[in-house]
Amino acid sequence: MTDIKGKSVLNGIGLMVIATVLFSIMHASIKFMSSSLHPFEIAFFRNLFGLLVIAPWFIKYGIKPLKTKKIKLHMARSFFNVIAMLSFFYSLSITPLADVASLAFTAPLFASILAIIFLKEIVGLKRGIAIVMGFIGTLIIVDPIYSSISNGHILVLLSASVWSVSLIIIKVLGRTESSVTITSYMVLIMIPFSAIAAFFYWEIPTLKDLFFLLIIGVCGTSAQMLLAQALRQGDTSIIMPFDFLKLIWAVGIGYLFFFEVPALNTWIGSIIIFLSTIYIAYRERVLSQKSKIQSVTQPVDQ
Repeated sequence: MTDIKGKSVLNGIGLMVIATVLFSIMHASIKFMSSSLHPFEIAFFRNLFGLLVIAPWFIKYGIKPLKTKKIKLHMARSFFNVIAMLSFFYSLSITPLADVASLAFTAPLFASILAIIFLKEIVGLKRGIAIVMGFIGTLIIVDPIYSSISNGHILVLLSASVWSVSLIIIKVLGRTESSVTITSYMVLIMIPFSAIAAFFYWEIPTLKDLFFLLIIGVCGTSAQMLLAQALRQGDTSIIMPFDFLKLIWAVGIGYLFFFEVPALNTWIGSIIIFLSTIYIAYRERVLSQKSKIQSVTQPVDQ
């Protein structure tokens, strides 16, 4: 039994590593394509070609994944997701890859704050300190004292904060909806939403453009699916530390293809942010296990 569990965790780690590679390829491709197409148009094709990845679900299950009683929540989730995506894609076009990857780690910090406000979650002193430290790491990267805050940094933080709203909605949907249903509605609704934004900046893509847009769409959706599967096969506290590989890949790709060299403050800030988010995930897992044990030991009313 232990060997089976250990193998499952190793599979989860492997899937997570592959997911970080695919995310990094997508980010680099977006940055490359932004020199010929507007980021909003790239976002539209990312969603459109991402449909290819989930198409097998509909071939196998028909319209079953679309059965839901929470259509308004799905619409809201997709709306916030589109805003986050558009901001993130635009930031990639004007910001070093390493900075984008680092500041994107702040999404769980924003989600923790929103969970306190809207889900009435109680955050203890330790998690509170972790949240504060995470935002200190953000300030180190942005460096508002010795340099002006760039529009790219603002857009990444806007994306992370809006994405955190989407995370909260996903958390609520996850109580009753399957991951297949959540993902299906996300892709299907985000296509027309992103099309509206792309309309104002539309240019006819070349065959070369379409090739890279296909890579962006397939890599993005595949990476999300691998991430979800990785978290099902291993605990968050074990799987998520490997998310830091996104920064490593971003630094390597940025240096080799875009001649970007991250500053020391980017490394320091990103490490602080990442350690903070990992600790928050660990504490949530511990508290979740405690609540399950308490619920089991509670007397049941007859």
